[in-house]
Amino acid sequence: MDAKFLKPYQPSETEPRIYKEWEESGYFNPDNLPQKNGEPFTIVMPPPNANGNLHVGHALGTTVQDILTRFARMRGKRALWIPGADHAGFETQVVYERILEKEGRSRFSMDPKDLYKEIFEFTQSNKKNMEDQVRKLGASCDWSREKFTLDPDVVERVQKTFVKMFGDGLIYRGQRTINWCPKHQTSLSDIETESVEETTPFYYFKYGPFTIGTVRPETKFGDKYVVMHPEDPRYKEYVHGQQLDLEWINGPITATVIKDEAVDMEFGTGVMTITPWHSQIDFEIAKRHNLDIEQIIDWRGKLLPIAGEFEGMKITDARAKIVEKLNAKGLLAKTDESYKNVVKRCYKCNTMIEPQIKDQWFVKMAPLAERALEAANSGRVRFIPDHEAKIFRNWMENTLDWNISRQIIWGIPIPAWEKDGEWVASAQSPGEGWTQDTDTFDTWFSSGQWPLMTTGYPDGTDFATHFPTSVMETAHDILFFWVARMLCFSLYLTNEVPFHTVYLHGLVNDANGKKMSKSKGNVIAPLDLTDKYGTDALRMALVVGNTPGTDLAMREDKVKGYKHFANKLWNISRFILENTEDADMSVEFADADQALHAEFFELAEDVTKDLEEYRFYLAAEKLYHYTWNRLADAILEESKPILNGENLDAKQSRQKFLRVALADILKLLHPFMPFITEEIWSSMPDRSNLLMITSWPTGTHASP
Repeated sequence: MDAKFLKPYQPSETEPRIYKEWEESGYFNPDNLPQKNGEPFTIVMPPPNANGNLHVGHALGTTVQDILTRFARMRGKRALWIPGADHAGFETQVVYERILEKEGRSRFSMDPKDLYKEIFEFTQSNKKNMEDQVRKLGASCDWSREKFTLDPDVVERVQKTFVKMFGDGLIYRGQRTINWCPKHQTSLSDIETESVEETTPFYYFKYGPFTIGTVRPETKFGDKYVVMHPEDPRYKEYVHGQQLDLEWINGPITATVIKDEAVDMEFGTGVMTITPWHSQIDFEIAKRHNLDIEQIIDWRGKLLPIAGEFEGMKITDARAKIVEKLNAKGLLAKTDESYKNVVKRCYKCNTMIEPQIKDQWFVKMAPLAERALEAANSGRVRFIPDHEAKIFRNWMENTLDWNISRQIIWGIPIPAWEKDGEWVASAQSPGEGWTQDTDTFDTWFSSGQWPLMTTGYPDGTDFATHFPTSVMETAHDILFFWVARMLCFSLYLTNEVPFHTVYLHGLVNDANGKKMSKSKGNVIAPLDLTDKYGTDALRMALVVGNTPGTDLAMREDKVKGYKHFANKLWNISRFILENTEDADMSVEFADADQALHAEFFELAEDVTKDLEEYRFYLAAEKLYHYTWNRLADAILEESKPILNGENLDAKQSRQKFLRVALADILKLLHPFMPFITEEIWSSMPDRSNLLMITSWPTGTHASP
């Protein structure tokens, strides 16, 4: 028996050596596999952000993707898992801006090229750190194919997509209401904002003969339109277009009555004034009626000259003073101090989002969403869990045009050029006098094309062999923001879905089910747990009991429990190898061992079916209970008198069964616990290759 079994299993000593052996074998690359002409099985790694350490959610995704890849590889498929990293545009720039703040610097005083260079160096360092962490989680991905969202070929391809979409009329430039962060000076996607319910005073003001309500009196300086529902009987005496003279914040104004069905007759008094520049609803009303639109708040969150004496004040400082003035003029009717209001805030700095109107590039989503819906409805793409398909359809049926412009330097430049008010899309300058747009793409515009970019669209060898990919595994909270866009881009560019199955895992929360955040101090670092208990223990803790789409409460004691399981497996293996050194593998099974063998392969068939149906949580739990409760607690105890008895035939049969059972339980456990199973496998007599490429049990025993 191998001398290593004389001491307890030590993950910290074993895991780096095992991973190095895997990587040096070349078997992460499907071109080097014995089954290199087998059926392709492809997964594209959701690229972690290259701006920091992995979190425990990454560990869950990495584990599930690795289980799928190792399972496919052992079943003779040409398994390819493509790793990558995301430049993560706005998010990375925010991280770096914090570094600049600590150094007493600001991006606004830097040359954009210098800032880009510094962020690039920062991300390259973090990218290497992130890749090392992915390795420590046991990821059997093909590092020779690793991609970065700012690789030159990716940038070129993404820009070509923009040019094509512009030519096809799917991209336009126009004024729309955007989410604007006054601190970071950029527009944000919806996923980059957080909707927070806050208790905000709700003010009722007298506006001529009407009473209007608002939580934002600082936006009301330019309000000269009063809007009501055309069927509201309370205001039937007023007609559309009627003008009224009245007193307002900075003196007399003339207001115009607008009748529009967008008004909710049940809310407040059923009448409102509008601020088209700072509200999407108001903007749409203004567009329908061709009304004037004027900016009240500047890009830094301060009031413009239209505010009169309040010009230059931050809106948070001005609000109370504006209310005080209106009250002094007898225009404050009442105040509701308990009003619950949903406020959008920047998810990175918590600054209140200011709706602003800005010329931006937009994608027409309706025609793209229609094709994605057809793919889902026809079964070309499957969602796990099933209820996510309903959520997907709801989003696709109600999608809005997508703002893809970002006012940051860290990203892929938008290949658009302007001259005398005319815009063209081109990867190169159209000629003298043309100026390129200074904006960059929303990160989702590039990552939405990720399966295409990583497989070498349009003419790469991998694209021909590995596209469409097999499975997209990611968190359920980015179903719309990423998964839907990957479907849209792929169908638009190739007429193919980018993957046939979407597996959506839940979020990993703390032990109390609370979302992890640095401010709460409840962040669990996955590598802290692997250092303490081993990677296999963490992987099992993340999988067992974790149904797809359901958020997981992560407890350290659960990881510790699977460390005990790893130790149990180690001790089981030591016992079997020690007691089967002289096993004759040519003997026939006795009836009792034939029954045990049949029982085992019922388990193997169940586990195989569970994995085929993405029931990882069930497969892992069944293997845990068989190994501990059936094999260790029952079969091994029953075997001791047989192995020590005088009946040679019974002993030889039991030795063979135990050797076969150990070999096959290692195979079944390998996708879940790759390190310890590979380490034990290396001590199996007559092993011919690494466990990672050994054939999956199929119903008849395979020799170890």
